[in-house]
Amino acid sequence: MSQPRGAEPEDPNETPVDARQRHAELSADINENNYRYHVLDAPVISDAEYDAMMRELRDLEEHYPELQTPDSPTQNVGAVISTQFTPVEHLQRLLSLDNSFSAEDLDAWADRAGRGGGTGPYLCELKIDGLAIALVYEDGKLVRGATRGDGRTGEDVTPNIKTISSVPARLSRAGFPRTLEVRGEVFLPVAAFEELNASLTEAGKPAFANPRNSGAGSLRQKDPRVTASRALDVIVHGVGRVDGFAEGEGPPETQSGWYERMRGWGLPVSDRLRVVPDLAAVHEYI
Repeated sequence: MSQPRGAEPEDPNETPVDARQRHAELSADINENNYRYHVLDAPVISDAEYDAMMRELRDLEEHYPELQTPDSPTQNVGAVISTQFTPVEHLQRLLSLDNSFSAEDLDAWADRAGRGGGTGPYLCELKIDGLAIALVYEDGKLVRGATRGDGRTGEDVTPNIKTISSVPARLSRAGFPRTLEVRGEVFLPVAAFEELNASLTEAGKPAFANPRNSGAGSLRQKDPRVTASRALDVIVHGVGRVDGFAEGEGPPETQSGWYERMRGWGLPVSDRLRVVPDLAAVHEYI
């Protein structure tokens, strides 16, 4: 048996901290690669690299049996990953957007905003009609994706979110905060919607009524492999909880500034937006 990483503890009954850390690191990497192999059918490491990680994990658990738990990758190799829709509380409440259905409604909103100091410039963008989600990144790594729910509590759909290619598993570049919660919409592009309905009809199954319903239904599949087979996309448009910016970094002061920052981190931000100087230009954009 190869000797696992970690110095021998002073107390022979105590597992060294670095052994625990290495076990957690290996478990996370193996679970991620299991997901990419079994669900996404898109492995990123060779079989030999995977086997080496698994051997090291088994060695650690043989040397320190208390590290082996029922959810260890050594106990669940090749298991199908399933979404159970566990309720989760959002780090920060998701509020609803206000609506205006006429030029007069928009002018009334601008008056209210103006009394609060909001006089422009304004950021204009198209509304994506999909399913609202919140994505949580810790130290740059995606740790959770949840539906909006009632704004306070949503459903954990992390395995399904990970099948969407536009959602980065890790943020790129540097300067991201320790905790970053972003909000957006999961949607099915019209062309993908038409292809999906054609395939359902051909198979004798009922078609979806509209792209929004098909997007929501595709995300809320018990088996992430079904979600992975559908061409879902995401647009990120909001920010929730943010903690722990790196030294010298801080939050942007504008929405467009946030979009630029998020785009730099690899998050999918709309390219159909415009910053305009005044309300007349907002009307023109609409």
